[in-house]
Amino acid sequence: MASKRDYYNKLFENYPDVVNTKQFREMLGGINEKTAVGLLRQDHVKHFRIRNAYIIPKVWVIDYVLSEHYAKYKNELSVKI
Repeated sequence: MASKRDYYNKLFENYPDVVNTKQFREMLGGINEKTAVGLLRQDHVKHFRIRNAYIIPKVWVIDYVLSEHYAKYKNELSVKI
């Protein structure tokens, strides 16, 4: 049986190894810019920042979607819908 990490590796296989905020937003289901930047600024997602650009290794996006914070966030979204 495949692990959750394997599932997300397969799901995100078409994304480059390092993504920008637009790609990051897509990977999280199309969240808006403000929400994405908030997750980064609050250090919920590991990243690098070079001037005004956020650089996020894909493995760190996968770490985030496997995290407890993302599980709570995803649950809150489903309750609001």
